[in-house]
Amino acid sequence: MENASVVTSLILTAYYDMEGLKYLYFITFLLLYIITIVLNFIIIVIICVDRALHEPMYLFVCNLAFNGLFGSTALLPPLLSNLLSHSHAVSVAFCRAQIFFLHTYSSAEAAILTMMSYDRYIAICHPLQYHSIMSLSKVYKLITFSWVYPIAAVAVIFAPTLKLIFCEANIDKVYCSNHSLVKLSCTDTSVVNIIGLISVGVYTSPQIIFILYTYLHILRICLLSSKESQIKALKTCTPHLIAVINYFSGGLFEISQSRLNMSHVHYDTRLFMSLYFLIFPPIVNPAIYGMCIQAIRVKIFKMFTSMCTLSPASQKRIMK
Repeated sequence: MENASVVTSLILTAYYDMEGLKYLYFITFLLLYIITIVLNFIIIVIICVDRALHEPMYLFVCNLAFNGLFGSTALLPPLLSNLLSHSHAVSVAFCRAQIFFLHTYSSAEAAILTMMSYDRYIAICHPLQYHSIMSLSKVYKLITFSWVYPIAAVAVIFAPTLKLIFCEANIDKVYCSNHSLVKLSCTDTSVVNIIGLISVGVYTSPQIIFILYTYLHILRICLLSSKESQIKALKTCTPHLIAVINYFSGGLFEISQSRLNMSHVHYDTRLFMSLYFLIFPPIVNPAIYGMCIQAIRVKIFKMFTSMCTLSPASQKRIMK
């Protein structure tokens, strides 16, 4: 316990495996961060500025884009800094802060996607009551809830970790995670691990079940509808389905990588699995919504045409 008191900084040892190609990794992650900022910023600005897009679906998309910026900023700037560092050390306080921000991003992403599935369910299954059910005041309440609930849930899960004393300083990752930090504790953490797993299950399972429930009803309605209605429903649901599959697949990658023994797996594969749900959803989501949702695509096109002139043929090709 006396030795534990001197552990004031933690070493992210995964960076040592990146030393040989650290500048290549640096350029790659920097480009990914710039792309993430640009794509999400465009979506946020277009939806916030254009009052015609102040509709439930677009406001949820804006919230999703903001969360993408939040999660990427919690991960990539520190990652870029640590790549160029010689010690790859971070303070315990910084590690705890990053854990809180990254887990909040992850939890908020699931909550926002759940709200969006509810929005699509009402739009397709109860179209005549859509505007009365999904009023702007209700949308703002749902958006607020999609942040307050995850923050409270993460605080409950993370609280036991704050009380731990650490005897070890090495984390075999490029960022701090709650499970990795718990493993460094001097004391028995089986209770903390059980509480963490139960909390994650209690938090995540209802959202997954609800998303499945909404899409089963959407599928039922589509099977009974005309082909034109089916195509319209498919167009509005496809971006959300891609976002859901992309996010939860990445979450499964991270759980597998952190909870199972993956020492036999190549380092680059383990790095990809641990970073997928933190890097790719914030890039894929705005790109998919920008391309698939016509109202957003048209606004993006108009924004760029105000900066550069395109031929009429090019304009028609993009508008299709």
